[in-house]
Formats: sequence, C-alpha cells, structure tokens
Amino acid sequence: MQRVFNALPHFVKVSAFRPLLSTCGVRTMGTGMEIRFGTEARKLILEGCDKLADAVQTTLGPKGRNVVFDKSYGFPRITKDGVTVAKEINFANKYMNMGANLIKEVANKTNDQAGDGTTTATILARFLFKEGCKSVAAGMNPMDIRKGIQMAVNCIVEKLKENSIPVKGKEEIQNVATVSANGDDAIGKLVASIYEKSGKDATITVSDGKTLHTEVEQVEGMKFDRGYVSPYFITNPKSGKVELENPRILVVDKKITNIQSILPILEHCMKANQALFIVAEDIDSEPLTTLIVNKLRGGLRICAVKAPSYGDNRKRILEDIAISCGTELITEELGMQLEKTDPTTLGSAKQVIVTKDDTIIMNGAGDKKIIEARIQAIKDLKEKTTSTYDKEKLDERVGRLTGGVAIIRAGGSSDVEVGEMKDRLNDALCATKAASEEGILPGGGVALLYASKSLKALKGKNFDQNHGIEIVERACRIPCQAICDNAGFQGSVIVDKLLEENNPHIGFDAAQGVKVNMIEKGIIDPTKVVRCALVDASGVASLMITSEAVVAEEQKPQKTCSCKSCDHHHEEDEQQSICLT
Repeated sequence: MQRVFNALPHFVKVSAFRPLLSTCGVRTMGTGMEIRFGTEARKLILEGCDKLADAVQTTLGPKGRNVVFDKSYGFPRITKDGVTVAKEINFANKYMNMGANLIKEVANKTNDQAGDGTTTATILARFLFKEGCKSVAAGMNPMDIRKGIQMAVNCIVEKLKENSIPVKGKEEIQNVATVSANGDDAIGKLVASIYEKSGKDATITVSDGKTLHTEVEQVEGMKFDRGYVSPYFITNPKSGKVELENPRILVVDKKITNIQSILPILEHCMKANQALFIVAEDIDSEPLTTLIVNKLRGGLRICAVKAPSYGDNRKRILEDIAISCGTELITEELGMQLEKTDPTTLGSAKQVIVTKDDTIIMNGAGDKKIIEARIQAIKDLKEKTTSTYDKEKLDERVGRLTGGVAIIRAGGSSDVEVGEMKDRLNDALCATKAASEEGILPGGGVALLYASKSLKALKGKNFDQNHGIEIVERACRIPCQAICDNAGFQGSVIVDKLLEENNPHIGFDAAQGVKVNMIEKGIIDPTKVVRCALVDASGVASLMITSEAVVAEEQKPQKTCSCKSCDHHHEEDEQQSICLT
C-alpha cells in the first residue's frame, strides 16, 4: 500500500466522497476546494436564503418592523429598506453565504432597475427556490421546472401591463410616494410638491440635513451622465464627489492633447482664484497628469469630464451645456481655436457637483431668453422628425434644459434617524419615477395576486412544466400574505378571501385592517416595481434550482486552545487529503 501511495503523481483534495476516492491522513499545505452535490448542496444554499429572506421580510408593509445591524465603525444602523438589510448580511458558512449572495443579487438588480420593490423580490426568490428544491428532490426535471416558471412569469407580466393605470396628477404621485415610504404621508406630500414645481424631468437628490426637520432646496440646473475622468479631482472624500463653487466653465468639442492649449485659461483661473470645470471630448494622459498634479500640489480647484453621448448628438448636447452656462462651444468648425480662447468668455455656474457617474450644473449663467429659444427649437425639431430614437434624444435634451434640481436635506435628531429617513426618501423618489414611466397598480400585493388567476388557463408541455407554473401561481400570494402577517392578521385566510373577489382593485388595507378599493384609497404600487421584482426573482431562483454541484473553498477546522488563560481558537494543523486509488 505504501509503494502505491508513493507512486501517485498527485493528490486530489476534495471533501465530497465519491466512489473512486478514499481518505488518507496526510498533512497538506495550502487550501483546497470543497464540493457538495445534489440535494445536500441545495439544502445548504437554501439555509442562507431562508435566514436572509426572514430578516428582510420583517420590513414589508405599513406595519413592517425595523432591522438594526452593527457596523464595523460608528453607530449601529436602523432601517426598513430591504436592499440595505440584505447588503449587510454575511455568514461564516461559505455555502450559506453563497445562497445569501444570490438573493442579494436579486435585490440589487431590482433596486438598480426600479429603485424599490427589493423586499418583494427577495421573498419571491426565496419561495421560488424553496419550492423548486422540493420538486427536484422529489424527482422532477429542474430544466422543465425552470421552463414552466419562465412561461408563467411572462404570462403575469403581460397581465400586469394590461392592468396598469397611467399616473395622472399630483394626488396619485403623492399616493405612490406615501406607500413606498412605508405610509409616511409627510414624505408623500413632499415628493409630490417637488414634482409639481419642477416637473417630471426634475433631478432630485437626497443629502444629510443639519436640522431636526426635513428641508427642500430647489434650484435650476442641468444633469448629464458623465463623471470625472480621474478620482484625484474629488474634493469631498466622504461622499466621493467633486464640488466646485462658482467655477468658470470651458466647453470644447475636441480632444485636449497638450497642456499648452489650455495654459492661458489655467493661469487666468489661478490668478483670479477661481475653480475651473472642463467638458471636452477627451483628455490625453499628459495634460491630465499636469492638471492632477496642480490640483494636489498647487491647490488648483479643477475637474474635467468627457462629453456625453456620441456623434452629432454629442455636439448638440455640448451646445446645450454651453448655452445654459452662458458661453460658446469651442469648435474648429466655426474657425475657433482652443489656444486662442479668451479666458474672460468662459461660462460660469453657481455650483458644479460631479460623481463618478454623472454631473449636475446648478444655476448656470446662461441667458434665459436664449435658453427658451433653444428649447423651442428642439421642440420644433421633434415635431418634424419621424424617428422614435431621435424623438427620445430630443426629449432628453429638453429635460436637461428645463428640468430643475431639487435637494432634499433629511432631518433628524441623530445620524441614525437621518440615515433611516434618507432610505425612505430614496425609496419614495425611485417609486415615483417608476410610476411615471409605466403606470401604477393596486398595492398591498394584490396586483400579483389577481394576475396569477390568468395562469389557470396556461398549460405546459409536460407535468414538470405545469408544476413550475403552479409554483409561480403560489408565489404570487406571498407578498400579500407577508404584509398581512406583519400587521398581525392571518395572511393565508385573507389571501383566500381576496381571490374570491371579482374586482381586481379590491385589497386588504393592513394599516387599518379592512378590505378597501386600493386605487380609491391611494394604496398603489408602480407597475415597473412589481414587474421587475417578479422577473428578477424568477430569473435567479430558477437558475439556482438547476444547480447540481456547488464548489467553495474548504473551511479549515478549528480547535480550542488548551491554555486555560486563552479563549482563542486556532486552526487545525492536521488536514485530511483524499487520494486516487
């Protein structure tokens, strides 16, 4: 046996016991991979999904509870935001953590697309995966189950679009914001008033306030989706933003290739002690390095961003930016040269805020009459064009020129209270934006509940696909049931009673404990939020069902130190290695 052992060329280190593997007590260096198969693997992943979903589910509905979690620095945080809770949960067990991370991906994707509905997406994903695991363990084909789930989701999405109601007026916007802010009517009124003053194209940001009460500051501004070209331009490390007060603004449609071309402008800003904001097609490494060095060592307040969009549309947007800032676009097509630009003709604004993704120019110094003429010219051009794509781009340009910028400063008596208020404000703003895009549906989870009735007529090609459809039908009951459970009512009983209703607007007001017309009562959800929650949850959960093997880094066993004065744990020196025989 020893001769055979010595002749082996290498060893395979795994913990899964397969027919051709046998254990040998051999000391090894390094860490191997651990493999789990089949039902055992899915069970471990499901444990992580269950624990994360249980924590997130407690926040759902008007009577949902808060979650407190510890921070490695600073004070503990209290929140009801589902995606925030999910992000903070990690497990020591790698398989459980893998399941939790997959559910986090569902919540993050829903949050990125719709800005709300993360709690709904999380509990839907957990239910779909849990029921799918049971079905696979019973011998059903996971690929057919996934196919059935996809068929059912597509059917429900079409039903949701059919039932969607367009948003009209301030009152409906207020209702959407109120529901998303967990029934806070003050937040609903605040958001509705901002949209009423600034229009649906307004850019709204949320920041920390310095008072006990939440305040709103509304200013005219322009926003476009380009961030700083280098993080060295950041002036506020805590928020990761560049904030320039009263900067001079240079807008050029060419690439800046050498520092000499902008040297007169830099010298002028240095002498006048003014910040400089540059919008250009691109900037080479040599001039960029010089700007960064001057910013870090010379104290020059400066930031450069690339021009938004592409092609002819880029040039038109640069012209819009120049007009809003009271300057001219430096372009060679009109015989203008960057080197000969008069620094006194640069544009200006009260403030420029730049993140890694976008830029906001507040209170540009442009002439209002010229800006209004520009807006009218764009609207006239839109009426003449027949291309849908061109119309969308023209609408975006009008939005930039007309949309104001509103800053909501969240108030509170402590940092914990301010943070919780910011989470609810952000949810309300995202839900309102989603509602204006795709319309609204009855809230309280009844939109999915009634849409699931359409699955009765849907049939798959075999028994396993039909079972996948049935899983989705039962999953659509979960949000409404969880809202009722969190409010102290018997959720399963209420769901059964609602399914007997013929009016799809009838639902259960968990805050008051009565059955009402959800639309008339103002308990509504954005269609986009409901749709994204279901689609994202089904996509990830159905893939998790089809997993047959799970691979993770092996966890080293621990032993308690024999020293009576020591309560530390030490890694086990002896490990088992499995070799081929």
